[in-house]
Amino acid sequence: MQISPEKKIFFLSDFHLGIPDHKTSLERERRIIAFFESIKEQAEAIFIVGDMFDFWYEYRQVVPKGYVRLLGKLGELTDAGIAIHFFVGNHDMWMRDYFQKELNIPVYYEPKEFEFQNKKFLIGHGDGLGPGDHGYKMLKKVFRNPFCRWLFGVLPPYIGVGIANYFSRKSRQAADQNEEQFVSREREWLVTYSMEVLKQKHYDYFIFGHRHLPLDLSLDTNSRYINLGDWIRYSTYAVFDGRQLDLRSYDAAMEQKITRR
Repeated sequence: MQISPEKKIFFLSDFHLGIPDHKTSLERERRIIAFFESIKEQAEAIFIVGDMFDFWYEYRQVVPKGYVRLLGKLGELTDAGIAIHFFVGNHDMWMRDYFQKELNIPVYYEPKEFEFQNKKFLIGHGDGLGPGDHGYKMLKKVFRNPFCRWLFGVLPPYIGVGIANYFSRKSRQAADQNEEQFVSREREWLVTYSMEVLKQKHYDYFIFGHRHLPLDLSLDTNSRYINLGDWIRYSTYAVFDGRQLDLRSYDAAMEQKITRR
């Protein structure tokens, strides 16, 4: 893909709309919409790299209520010709075809390679990649299994959504304990994963979410690992102008919180 003159590609992830309560989530949703409004004249494409919602399950004829402001803004952007790509995360993996049909947004379930201006990108949410986290990797296989998805869909929505929201909150609480700070490259599983991939194929940029900590780390002289952080605390995003990629925050006070090494 070639980028048009004066245009840019934006990457962001982990909105987790729906938590911790309706008021706070709505404030976050409005901030995200304001960000999209601020970039719409510059954007060639936008990549949303998972966990847009803290929980999402598409029944055959029903989707979770709420988020109409954000969904409307995404529809407005795609109608204006801006390409939007969505990668499912561990909190919104149960999607069907709503985004594709209603919003013209392709949905990806695994990391995917893209090339812009002769720079190679590997993009994905990041859950279940790298060493460790064996319990989640097993659960992910169960959750992605078509029969298990069908069984969940048999439950009335008020029961199924209630159960899912409970486990989603538990998952979020457990993850919060491990997302406070950058300790070392060796402790970053997605860095380990990226280094292993580099042994087989070169990528200029590895872009992931999931970690909730904004990180911009050099893997070697020609490759970088970017974690997009989140919009709960950091309001961070990455932008590629055809020459270089920068990790920034929509909240100027959070710029200093980004780890760059």
